[in-house]
Order: sequence, then C-alpha cells, then structure tokens
Amino acid sequence: MAKRKGTRSEKSKEVVLPGEGEVLCVVERIVGADHALIRCLDNPELVRDGRIPGKLRRRVWIREGDIVIATVWDFQPKKADIVYRYSRDELKRLIVKGLLPKEIAELAGITEEEIALTAQQMAQEEAEGEEA
Repeated sequence: MAKRKGTRSEKSKEVVLPGEGEVLCVVERIVGADHALIRCLDNPELVRDGRIPGKLRRRVWIREGDIVIATVWDFQPKKADIVYRYSRDELKRLIVKGLLPKEIAELAGITEEEIALTAQQMAQEEAEGEEA
C-alpha cells in the first residue's frame, strides 16, 4: 500500500494563542534530558525549567531563541511544560495583528521589513477572501 500525501494549506491555518494558564516564553538554553531554560513574559526576571513532553519532543525541534507557549506548574512555579512552538511565519502574523509585543520580534530576529511584507500578504489574502 502506498502512503497518501495530503495537501495542507498553511496560509489558512489559524494561529495558536496562549490560553488559560499558559504563558509566552523565550527558550534561553537547551539543558538536555528534554529540558530547557525558558524566560516567560509573566515574570521576565525568573528563568524557569521548561520540560518538553514526549508528544512534542517527537514532532517539533526546539532550539535556543524560539518563542514557545508554556503551562506553568501550580505546585512548583519555577517549572513549566512547553506545549507549543511558534514558527517564524506565525510570529510575524501575530505581531502584525498586534497580539504580540514588538520585543518578541527582536528576540526572534525578525526585522521591520519582514513584518511589513507579512502585513501586505495578509491584506492581499483578506482582499482575495472578500472577492470569493
């Protein structure tokens, strides 16, 4: 039997936002044993130990400087589980929509020109959607 290759439309995919009990974080250092040191936006002075669960570990490669969503542990606030990693394109879209602060762009290495191009692309996609 041959494997099927599905076609995915990445442009129409909705971007994931942090939910209840979740925080945006920046990966500062990969420690090993599926752990990373993360700095979260809720408390920038605190560096938490972020655990990469097996479900995410097998599918997504997390590197230093990535922007992730983490769920902070209730019983140990210095620890968190990493639940999602943003791609570069998703970050640009969130910044254009005004849902993420500009500091995130600087941390991720996204330039103003890239943000402007993404804004133009989003405007074109909206115009095409209205025509249809």
